[in-house]
Amino acid sequence: MGKLFVISAPSGTGKTSLVKAVLKNPSSSNTKLGISCTTRKQRAEEENGVSYFFISKQKFEEKIRDDLFLEYAEVFGNYYGTPKDWVHAMLTKGNDVLLELDTQGALQVQKVFPDAKTIFIIPPSYQELAKRLKERAQDGEDEISRRLKEAKKEVKIGKDFDHVVLNDNFEDSLKDLENFLLNEIKLSGPRAELTKTTLVQLLD
Repeated sequence: MGKLFVISAPSGTGKTSLVKAVLKNPSSSNTKLGISCTTRKQRAEEENGVSYFFISKQKFEEKIRDDLFLEYAEVFGNYYGTPKDWVHAMLTKGNDVLLELDTQGALQVQKVFPDAKTIFIIPPSYQELAKRLKERAQDGEDEISRRLKEAKKEVKIGKDFDHVVLNDNFEDSLKDLENFLLNEIKLSGPRAELTKTTLVQLLD
């Protein structure tokens, strides 16, 4: 039986880049990235069953009624949800499953799957997070401000996750994440102290 991991982070923290790098590690060959069901339209470069499972709103709502999602949410008028059957199938085959979710989704999964291990990624500071969001050039000032407010709420939830990773230096952060995800080794020494100090500052 495989293990279930859930990873969350404030927008702009670098979660997706870290996850992609982890999955390139040969030791993660049996780790599968979760595939969500969604009602939004399929884009040209996307493949059904790889990027997402694309289904109708009616079908999605039927699955909600039948309690077939580990978690789900409505975002900008479209549904997104993690299918229980896909996750259980992967775990039964002995694969580990990694779900990229927001903090609310992570909490939903833990209620259904108490053994799931949660990972939260934090930025070095809110100033650095704002800088990353601006450099990303995807959002205007109002949206960046909204994302920073949301980040503060997420950190208050994420502080209680099983493992907190500080994304200050990509290579160090990747090593921290790999240690927990692939070997279940918790932080120790200077990295643990730095992460703890940064988390306290973010919560201040």
